[in-house]
Amino acid sequence: MLFVGLAWFVPLLLGLPRSFLAADTPGSYLGDLGVWARFVVGIGAFVLAEQQVERGLRIKLGQFLKAPLIAPGSVAPFAEAVTTALARRDSRVAEAICLVLAIIAGVVAFANTHTATVSSWAVEVSADGNRLTATAWWMVFVSQPLFVFLLLRGLWRHFVWAQLLRRIAGLELRLVATHPDGNGGLAFLASYPNAYALFIFGVSAAIGAAIAKHLLQESLTSTTFSMIAGGWLVVVLALFAYPLSAFSKPLGQLKERSLLMLGTQATRYHRSNERKILGTNVVAVSTDEAQQQADDIADPTKQFETTRKLSAMLLNRSAIVPVAAAALLPIAAAGATILPYKEVFSVLKKLLLL
Repeated sequence: MLFVGLAWFVPLLLGLPRSFLAADTPGSYLGDLGVWARFVVGIGAFVLAEQQVERGLRIKLGQFLKAPLIAPGSVAPFAEAVTTALARRDSRVAEAICLVLAIIAGVVAFANTHTATVSSWAVEVSADGNRLTATAWWMVFVSQPLFVFLLLRGLWRHFVWAQLLRRIAGLELRLVATHPDGNGGLAFLASYPNAYALFIFGVSAAIGAAIAKHLLQESLTSTTFSMIAGGWLVVVLALFAYPLSAFSKPLGQLKERSLLMLGTQATRYHRSNERKILGTNVVAVSTDEAQQQADDIADPTKQFETTRKLSAMLLNRSAIVPVAAAALLPIAAAGATILPYKEVFSVLKKLLLL
């Protein structure tokens, strides 16, 4: 892949012959977990994820019209919201800002090399002072900015998608409380975070590598590892909960109104059945009501029970296991460098089953 070649392979060539030092040699390029995680796994995942994300979101968006879930009066606002989102997604200004921030991040990443006491692939330590290698200069202006740019652009595009979903949630939607998906017809949205599994894996790989490097000088307990992994999982889930939470209001209102209407119908139906069986109502006998026949009123019991089970929360465990696993596996790999595999697996299992 072109981007991986630019970010990882070119620096490898610039660092010859030192680049081919054994991976277990201190300061070697091939032995730097951060380099592998950011410029091979991270950039590779970001690039591959882009098409996967676009395809996944396009399918989800199309479902609103295929169902159709958009009320006739909201079709025009829906189209306007989509057009605005596409313009923001492809905004040159937004990409320029991401690029500037990426360049700044590249410079900052190597700003403390003057404190190094041992030579490595990034810095040469001598009596005259520390000097960045050709590999490091490439990292400053190409590799690191490329990684950060792809990361920021991916986050920006997700923010645009999140805003689009929140705007759609405010439109008039053709929801039905008894829909078999248990979410009024919106359950298809619950799995959209899985389109970002590769993207999240790339971010987690970089974080996991940073944790692993830190653990080379520090000890780690199972409790601390659980807090780190759990905290990162919360951040990831919050990223996707933000847009999905906007649908909790219309779903909650749908459930409330449906239960009230079905409850009213159930009262009429069962009081009518009561008169049919007993000849009269047990309480609040009414002459006008007595003229109603049970056969004229539909039984809403099944609809009422189904509506009671409707969930206003779209984010659920079963729908997001793939993206949760993508977030946790690199962190688990970092923890496994210090902790026994059984403890790491136990923590991972508990977090995925929450």
